[in-house]
Amino acid sequence: MIRSLLIAASLGVLSPGAVAAAPVYPDKPVTLLIPYPPGGSADMLARPLGAELQKKWGQPVVLEYKPGAGGAIASAQLARAKPDGYTLLMVLAAHAINPSLYPSLPYDTRRDFAPVSLVATLPMLVAAPLSTPANTISELIAYGKSHPGKLSFASAGNGNTSHLAAEMFKRQTGVDMMHVPYKGSGPAVVALLGGEVSLMFDSISTSLPQVQAGKLKAIAVTGERRSPLLPEVPTVAESVPGFVVNGWYGVLAPAGTPPDVVNALSRAIADAVALPALKQQLAGYGYETVGSTPAEFASHIDRELGAWKKAVDASGAKVN
Repeated sequence: MIRSLLIAASLGVLSPGAVAAAPVYPDKPVTLLIPYPPGGSADMLARPLGAELQKKWGQPVVLEYKPGAGGAIASAQLARAKPDGYTLLMVLAAHAINPSLYPSLPYDTRRDFAPVSLVATLPMLVAAPLSTPANTISELIAYGKSHPGKLSFASAGNGNTSHLAAEMFKRQTGVDMMHVPYKGSGPAVVALLGGEVSLMFDSISTSLPQVQAGKLKAIAVTGERRSPLLPEVPTVAESVPGFVVNGWYGVLAPAGTPPDVVNALSRAIADAVALPALKQQLAGYGYETVGSTPAEFASHIDRELGAWKKAVDASGAKVN
């Protein structure tokens, strides 16, 4: 009897219902962990992406916020999750920074996760209070060199991309600037608005509204090219050749998630971020959508691990 069923199955002649069909993924709600509080750049991307995936799948996409330790708390939760594709994590560049920043982590960055897709990149903005005595990168460098110790920069925390980008700038230009860390981008921008610090390397999505309102000035963007949102603002690389720093956002699944589920997730994300309406909405915040394959995202993470290790080592930043 068993042999007959196998032969029939190989010939495709089994009657409907003779063998149960595999469930179509997803057939229940999907949880997307967000490693930062609501309102930040990860949330601004995750909300519209989740809404599009929900429409595509006909299943709820639940955003669950797990902030803390530069994203390490959320990453640890994902590493422990069942590898079935129903718990995912949106990671930022901090995911590639943390292995060099923390003496130990409760997970292995390469071994414990299945890369799904690089969703988008986001350049940073060198923003400054109106009182800062420089309007361009060249003027900033000149002022910093002629007034050692007078410039200070805010960051969203020790070892954050906003901290390390400024440290990279210091190293490449020889400008002396004092680091003033805050507990998150929000408090740092408030300090910037109050003139407590001279400048900040911040995500363009969070600083842009203050620039547009005339409360801060945009000195430069850190991407490979000028931002369509601020076409008159030059890149840092126009004055400091080779200086390029981009934030990025991707989705991970737990290691061991079936490859067909990972590939289905990757295709769904790529389809979503290619939709003209979503692409235009995200471009309005400064994001450049990608929608990569799992293999491409894995290669991206490997490159970022090496690049950020150099930045962390050079800065001497450590978090206990």
